Amino acid sequence: MILAKLAYKSLLNRRASVFLTLFTIAISVMLLLSIERVRVDAKSSFSNTISGTDLIVGARTGDIQLLLASVFRIGHTNNGVSWQSYEYITNQRGVKWSIPISLGDSHKGQAVLGTTLDYFEHYRFAKKQNLSFNQGHPFLNINEVVLGSSVANKLGYKLGDHIVISHGMGNTSFHHHDNNPFKVVGILNPTGTPVDKTLHIPLASIDLIHARASTKHDEHDEHDEHDDLIGHPKQITAFLMGFKSPLYTLQIRRNINQYKQEALLGIMPTVTLKELWQMLAIVEKTLQLFSAIVVLVSLLGMLTTLLANLSQRRRELAILRSVGARPWQLFTLISIESLLTTLFGCLVGCALFYLVMYLGAGYLQSHAGISVNIAMLSYYELTLIGVIMVAGFIIGLVPATRAYFYSLSDGMSIKT
Repeated sequence: MILAKLAYKSLLNRRASVFLTLFTIAISVMLLLSIERVRVDAKSSFSNTISGTDLIVGARTGDIQLLLASVFRIGHTNNGVSWQSYEYITNQRGVKWSIPISLGDSHKGQAVLGTTLDYFEHYRFAKKQNLSFNQGHPFLNINEVVLGSSVANKLGYKLGDHIVISHGMGNTSFHHHDNNPFKVVGILNPTGTPVDKTLHIPLASIDLIHARASTKHDEHDEHDEHDDLIGHPKQITAFLMGFKSPLYTLQIRRNINQYKQEALLGIMPTVTLKELWQMLAIVEKTLQLFSAIVVLVSLLGMLTTLLANLSQRRRELAILRSVGARPWQLFTLISIESLLTTLFGCLVGCALFYLVMYLGAGYLQSHAGISVNIAMLSYYELTLIGVIMVAGFIIGLVPATRAYFYSLSDGMSIKT
């Protein structure tokens, strides 16, 4: 107890150098916990890019290819799904809701998605969060469009603007549908998902902006504001489904994969997302390696500081030795000092971690799609702090051992 009190006062006496060491440890702990929490939550958010959807159904292709095309707007499927098949499957017993989606058009490199109002009601992301509007409302007429947040910010669109859809994905557009401009009626809040980079138009307008409908509408045609959204194209890219029970999910998935009218594929997005994350495991390993390097550098920095201070404290140790302090007591004193420095550094680091998470949660959600869980430290995170404490104590043994031998030599000099 006396040695602990003496160690505490010794730290206060050297507060400037101790503060720098403590701050270094605190920053490393904050970075370690932040990287670990972001890593875990990034994995969880990636798995929940689309949430609450039981099945995604499209033309028969690879599971990951269908997921990338329908959810991430990357690539495309080989074929589509006929509207007759869509209606037949979604009318099966146990289906709670369905969302048809049609891709294949774009606007200045941003994907255009044709869908129904069910999209805004049932589509979920992250931890079953629903889509919400920053401005405006869902499309109500056939010539209206709802923009994702990134599209509106990047292209500078606002409510009331008119835009022209182009045929073709990405930056490759084969034809501009100048005959049928769309009016911006809604802008969604950021989600950190591909929804932000998507323009949403009524499914009924898909035929309107293509050649079949262009013969019926010239560029001076004004759509009646009471146009309905009942129409539909002959074919859609894919559709999302939600079921009343997981049992229906497995049963209908099996029926879809064995469907004889068309070559269709039903995938469970949560399972496929996990498979895709495993393919990106190198990212996770890189974050873990970066965390280990940060901690190692901070601990080596603490060792360097302690050894440098030890040379300056040799006179102090000699005085303690002259008043009766034994070598093992000086060894314990230095060990306690390093342990206290590590402990206070970890405590300050934890406080900084929660501060950074609190301030950065909104940014990570809106810009990276990572839903940060600001909760108590997990068992694994507490284990990491425990490892840092043990490592700090072990590193403190190095200057403590040198202090022990210094005291022995100084003691012998005093005796002679």
